[in-house]
Amino acid sequence: MFWTLALSNYLADAPWENGITKSELIDYSERIGAPLAVIENLQEIEDDEELFYSIEDIWEDIPTSDYEFGWKEDEN
Repeated sequence: MFWTLALSNYLADAPWENGITKSELIDYSERIGAPLAVIENLQEIEDDEELFYSIEDIWEDIPTSDYEFGWKEDEN
């Protein structure tokens, strides 16, 4: 499974509120016209019945801070 921020962005508006299964995420991705790479990544998830509540549940190493992106505060 290979995620990028661009690919994960397709799942930003997925209905995460009450949890969503792998098959529901695949269906959602197909309906919004997400790239094949997104659907292939979702198909690689092993547990079909697990509920996901955010992209972090799928991509645990998603960068979330400026430090993780390699950005530094202005040193002036």
